[in-house]
Amino acid sequence: MARIVSGNDGQEADLTDGDQIKDSCEELGVPFNCRKGICGTCLIEVEDGMENLEEKNDREVDMGLSGNQRLACQCRIKSGIVKIKY
Repeated sequence: MARIVSGNDGQEADLTDGDQIKDSCEELGVPFNCRKGICGTCLIEVEDGMENLEEKNDREVDMGLSGNQRLACQCRIKSGIVKIKY
């Protein structure tokens, strides 16, 4: 079992290991638009647990995101706890 924790307000969402995090992040209040990794609306900062996410994909790399930035619509959680801020 994996978990996303919002650094904005402390809310938490549980999900299955290997799941995409977009639905859980949306429940926590992360704004979304295209859901395809193009617009950047769902940009999050990973405050803790980056090692629990899969590597950045080509869309995230092409956007030039900094080390702790990710697109919530593109991430999968491997396991464990990831704390985000948006």
